[in-house]
Amino acid sequence: MLDTLKNAWKIPELRKKLIFTLFILLIYRAGNVIPVPYIDTVTLSNYFDSVLSSTILGLYNAMSGSAFSRATIFALSIQPYINSSIIIQLLTIAIPALERMAKEEGEEGQKKIAKITRYTTVGLGLLMGWAYYQMLVNYSASGFSIVTKQGFLPAVVIILSFTAGSAFVMWLGEQITEFGIGNGISMILFANIISGIPGMVGTLTTMVWWQIIIVLIGMAALILFIIFMDNAERRIPIQYAKRVVGRKVYGGQNTNLPIKVSMSGVMPIIFAQSICSLPATICAFTGHTSGWWYDHVWSSASWFYAVMYFLMIFFFSWFYSTIQYDPVEISNNLKKNGGFIPGFRPGRPTADFIQKVINKIVVFGAVYLGIVALLPIIAGNLMSGVRNLAIGGTSVIIVVGVALETVKALEAQLLMRHYKGFLD
Repeated sequence: MLDTLKNAWKIPELRKKLIFTLFILLIYRAGNVIPVPYIDTVTLSNYFDSVLSSTILGLYNAMSGSAFSRATIFALSIQPYINSSIIIQLLTIAIPALERMAKEEGEEGQKKIAKITRYTTVGLGLLMGWAYYQMLVNYSASGFSIVTKQGFLPAVVIILSFTAGSAFVMWLGEQITEFGIGNGISMILFANIISGIPGMVGTLTTMVWWQIIIVLIGMAALILFIIFMDNAERRIPIQYAKRVVGRKVYGGQNTNLPIKVSMSGVMPIIFAQSICSLPATICAFTGHTSGWWYDHVWSSASWFYAVMYFLMIFFFSWFYSTIQYDPVEISNNLKKNGGFIPGFRPGRPTADFIQKVINKIVVFGAVYLGIVALLPIIAGNLMSGVRNLAIGGTSVIIVVGVALETVKALEAQLLMRHYKGFLD
């Protein structure tokens, strides 16, 4: 990885892209500390750490680089864009017009879908900004004095600040994607999670020495495991029939159909955590954050929560596999191009075999995501200090995945610029 960065820095064009990416991330981090007017950020931060850290808002806060708990202009971060992308992706399957736009219209269709996603992001940002303001007002009414001045004009200023911030973050991500290195949204997520490392180091210093050693060894093993699983794939052998056209023979080569073990990425974990944390979030909104039901059922540290969390990860892993892979479509494409899987006839037998393979991979990938997601909960129940660490299983998957994608993008750029020709 370091060698790749060193070699990329030597090329002027790649060096400009790296500097541009760092500059955009610097702008984003600067916006993460600019507070929204009429909000007491110190009171909000203290209330968030004491009550809301175990709810779904804790996940939002980690994904925003702690901007959510400080009510900065980038408090919503890229959550509206991620949610709008997921909504448009699901609607693309459900609405035939959007499906035709995505598959048949090519680049122009993708531009139209991107435009729809942007408008949806602004709408969701406005809705989430209003909900965030209402939450702050409710907390202020209970005696915390988070919103220093209430009324129509302060409400408009606060809500529009959140909305404009989310739209600007979306624009920054698109600039990185177009002129920088890697995916812009992923890079912003990466920067947000990495910003929590100093706080994690501070938490480690308060723990016993043997707990620190166990945590460090566990983190290293988890990172290696995620790297291995991220690169793991099931390769289905594909053969293409030979075609004789005149004196030339076309086809006849052997290739494979790669299917990644972690085909759905971190999305099943995010969806599962959102749903499982909903009862705890409602309890936080209503002020019922104590009692047997909250401690043993709804709390993120309970075993009931862990079991439901694992089952929801299974469900969303299967759901995403059905969205991403259509065995019938894959089989038809192979048949049109003269390809076939050895031992299986083209058409329905090929589709059934691919579906069988996908089902096995989904189970294996869901178990992998479940283990990674539950490790912080199990460790938190065994060691109390681990529960307060900024980086959990979800965050590690995102950080490692983005780092690997960025390195692969740089290696592709290097290969393109240092490709040896036939006469070299």
